Amino acid sequence: MRALLVVNPKATTTSGRTRDVLIHALRSDLKLDVAETRYRGHARDLARQAAVEDGVDLVVALGGDGTVNEVVNGLLSHGPAERLPRLAVVPGGSTNVFARALGLPNDPVEATSILLDAVEQGRERAIGLGKAMTEGLPDRWFTFTAGLGFDAGVVGRVEEQRRSGRRSTHALYVNQAVRHYITEREHRRKGPIHLEINGEESVPGLVMAIVSNTSPWTFLGNRPVVPSPSASFDTDLDVFGITRMTAFGTARTVRQILRSHSPANGPTGPVGPRGKHVVSYHDVRHFTLVSQEPAPFQVDGDHLGDRSRVSFTGVRRALRVIV
Repeated sequence: MRALLVVNPKATTTSGRTRDVLIHALRSDLKLDVAETRYRGHARDLARQAAVEDGVDLVVALGGDGTVNEVVNGLLSHGPAERLPRLAVVPGGSTNVFARALGLPNDPVEATSILLDAVEQGRERAIGLGKAMTEGLPDRWFTFTAGLGFDAGVVGRVEEQRRSGRRSTHALYVNQAVRHYITEREHRRKGPIHLEINGEESVPGLVMAIVSNTSPWTFLGNRPVVPSPSASFDTDLDVFGITRMTAFGTARTVRQILRSHSPANGPTGPVGPRGKHVVSYHDVRHFTLVSQEPAPFQVDGDHLGDRSRVSFTGVRRALRVIV
């Protein structure tokens, strides 16, 4: 099997020595080409080229969720097709939501072992993805989440901190979420975002809207954060929103999100967040988020600026993954 390994050399949790070990292991079973990313969007360009080349069977992304998202968008530059190379992921970022949602361990060496076993046995699955469409940007595929409003604002603050030299950690996200909550007093009580779903009455006043393509939404260390526990790679998209963020109500919702779980996981307990200021929809194919003023927008943890209108579509069986 001919494979292209796309390596982010700045990935948070993999050293050069670890990458060398992983490359050696992959070359033992694959005809492997290796390409390191040199600029933002380079992983997308590499995957786009692999998608049109004859003979590339597999593209492996070694990096965090941002690298994976770029690779996916490169592979799907011209839309889903059966002839596309398969995707595989070796987690190398700080959180690795997509890889962990696929059931891979967070350790890159262990994940590589599972990947090679999957290649040998021919294990793969078709997964659904989300697509976000907004004026001024190319259509953007996402693997696990997108968001408009408060959560995307937190992502933007974290990116600012990272540009100033801070390392991406879970503590940094928590710190910036608290700071963002304190500074966003006006929008906490009456949000500017409307949710529009065909055949449904518009839902106004959302402070934030989280779109999930799978569950969990993210992790705090090893603890899953689950606003939409029924979200799945096998269904369309789920939407979770909050219309008011009081101190008491927000604390209660955060507790519920941290205690939620996917029904497929088995344990009994709360299915998902509930409350008069909580909005949730499951398995929705098409919908639009409209903000009365430009609001922060993120896709797979990548802040894409402020937007007033974003349309979403769930696309089932969009890509085949070796896992």
